[in-house]
Amino acid sequence: MESFSRKKFLLTSGIIGAGLLLPDFLHAAAKSSNTKKRVLRVAHITDMHVQPEGAATRGMANCLHQIQSLSDKPDFIINTGDCIMDALGREKSNVKAQWETWNGLLKNENSLEIYSSIGNHDIWGWSGLSARRTDKHYGKQWAAEMLGLKNRYYSFDKNNWHFVVLDSMTHVPFGYTAKLDGEQFDWLKEDLANTPKNKFVCVLSHIPILAACVFYDGNNVKSGNWKVPGAWMHKDSKKIKTLFSEHTNVKAALSGHIHLIDEVAYSGVNYYCNGAASGGWWKGDYHEFPPAFCVMNFYDDGSTEREVHFYNWKA
Repeated sequence: MESFSRKKFLLTSGIIGAGLLLPDFLHAAAKSSNTKKRVLRVAHITDMHVQPEGAATRGMANCLHQIQSLSDKPDFIINTGDCIMDALGREKSNVKAQWETWNGLLKNENSLEIYSSIGNHDIWGWSGLSARRTDKHYGKQWAAEMLGLKNRYYSFDKNNWHFVVLDSMTHVPFGYTAKLDGEQFDWLKEDLANTPKNKFVCVLSHIPILAACVFYDGNNVKSGNWKVPGAWMHKDSKKIKTLFSEHTNVKAALSGHIHLIDEVAYSGVNYYCNGAASGGWWKGDYHEFPPAFCVMNFYDDGSTEREVHFYNWKA
């Protein structure tokens, strides 16, 4: 298993050379590193795309084993969705088998506490026949039940960090777009307003609120202009960013969805897009990135550091 510290990853990926992280930021981080204290260590998994067939079951079991075998053990796991291969357009019996595989893996291969969000591929029927709308499992309800969620968005506290779990997906004809519905955005505003200013905030979403890697996923410059589809990054990113700017204790945001890895530091918030446990859907690498999980270190000064672990999924 190959582990990259945040500093090594940034150096090897060329982000520092590209000027996306300013020297003042690096200097401040180095200066504070001598005094800050780690208060949480959290494994982040995303885009597992589990199914009974193929390499997914063995690969995901290996991922969970290697997380739990780390010498510096995580306190718990964050899962930002796409737990199963696909429910959007699959038949009910197939989706049932996928969820049984997912929950079997967690029961038999994992002993850590896990907090989950819903991914687009966890939603049943949005790309399929309208007749499914009459089924009680249609949409997000089934995923919420399988993940043990009382609500599709929620928050929780751990060691002076407040974690906000969002639902990225809004239904459009034959699919989804990345946007918070009005009810959820109002809840987010209230949740942040009620969080003490001395408690730091990390926001979790399946689809990135802000990311750089979305520019490289697919042929999105074929028109001659950069174009990021609304299903790849939050369409309401500016609105969410503006809300974050009103709460300076919002320090980090974690996501998946793109199967690529990046970090964007913008206006006091570090946005981490943390790859995919399945890599290229259990067929190897996706672009430059093998199957991976990340470990996030949270500190008492509001800073965060990421470790990227490219793990042995074929073992």
